[in-house]
Amino acid sequence: MINNDVLRSLRYLLDVSDAKLVEICQLADYSLSEADVAAYLLKEEEEGYLPCRDEVLAHFLDGLVFFKRGKDDSRPALPVEKRLTNNIILKKLRVAFELKDDDMHAILQAADLPMTKAELSALFRKPGHKNFRLCGDQVLRNFLRGLTQRQRG
Repeated sequence: MINNDVLRSLRYLLDVSDAKLVEICQLADYSLSEADVAAYLLKEEEEGYLPCRDEVLAHFLDGLVFFKRGKDDSRPALPVEKRLTNNIILKKLRVAFELKDDDMHAILQAADLPMTKAELSALFRKPGHKNFRLCGDQVLRNFLRGLTQRQRG
């Protein structure tokens, strides 16, 4: 899934302004201008479109965790991912929205993408683990849709 689509989906889910997206990034000590955010939110065919780099989305997702759960200054900052995968995005969303396994199942069920507990837990394993499974674009897209229904519904 394209980072711009994830950012667009999260902005809609959170129902926030471009300025608030900038603030969320700043929570993760990352500077971004409203003009950049506006360019990331455009469709590919629109003039002024700017591809959202992994580094930008990773900082936004870290900022989202702080925005939703608060920042614990006693804990050292984790290094920001240089390369994002759908699995990492899913993990960060799970943390930000404090979702348990049952919540994840309900969200995917609501998005017409039921998964077994084993299938779901495989998405959260470390790469290289024998049961690790890549999170496909369809799973992430449906998860974001289901999460939006849950948050805004």
